Amino acid sequence: MTGLTVRAEDLGVSYGADPALSGITLELEPNRIHGLLGRNGAGKTTLLSALASLRAPSAGRILIDGADPFEDERLMEQVCLIRESGDVLADEKLRTNLDWCELARPRFDREYAERLIEQFGLDLRKKPQALSRGQASAFGAIIGLAARAPVTMFDEVHLGMDAQARQMFYDELLAEFAERPRTIVLSSHLISEIEHLVETVTILHAGALLLSEESDDLHAQGATLTGPAEVVDRFTSTQPVIGTRDLGPTRQATVFGSLDEAMLTRARAEGLQVGPVPLQDLFIHLSNHAHDTAKEST
Repeated sequence: MTGLTVRAEDLGVSYGADPALSGITLELEPNRIHGLLGRNGAGKTTLLSALASLRAPSAGRILIDGADPFEDERLMEQVCLIRESGDVLADEKLRTNLDWCELARPRFDREYAERLIEQFGLDLRKKPQALSRGQASAFGAIIGLAARAPVTMFDEVHLGMDAQARQMFYDELLAEFAERPRTIVLSSHLISEIEHLVETVTILHAGALLLSEESDDLHAQGATLTGPAEVVDRFTSTQPVIGTRDLGPTRQATVFGSLDEAMLTRARAEGLQVGPVPLQDLFIHLSNHAHDTAKEST
């Protein structure tokens, strides 16, 4: 199995007279794990719904493997979107839901799904409406993994899961991806948990594309400096600091912008530990900057 290329060209989606997305142009390469970030209302769910052909574009177009997937049965069955709300038969048992998935998804692996259900501690005899929120989220994640669609998208699938269940999902996702590469999109608010999973990062803000870049390139847009608070403050006094964390006398400061090798060497000479920029700090900084810029423009 291999993933498919996903492309949006000047994509716009409106709800009546209200635009939810506008001018979105991006390409998600096959066989990679892509992160989709944005504040509430940024347009993440709308974008994923459009990519899954659940909502027709109001402007522009979407291409899956170079073709328009809307109302194309062959292409639509290659794309699986797992939404937090859950697209399941709520009043039917989990076993019956798996029957339905087998009919709808040509690559669905029933044996694998049942193994994951046991691993997550779910009961095939129960109905989705009788599950806790975390259990329902886990069931959705299981369907997404077992569907093995060439394009698999998870929209906040972690919501309701406890830390152990989320880690089980992340571990299983990586194991599945290593064995059966595909195009995966992860939309999540838990940025610190997924940043080690994603290879690219796409950030939406107020329905527009803020950026879509390689994760490594984003991490390189600055550095984290950790050490005694007074040393960190002295070294960063002339640098743009976008985040700080304190643990007793130790401070970690995130500096945005390129630091040349001479500055990094000096930081290490002063006893500071140097690391990459946390994706969450960068996301908050860029989102706040975009918000402030839009406000000033208005």
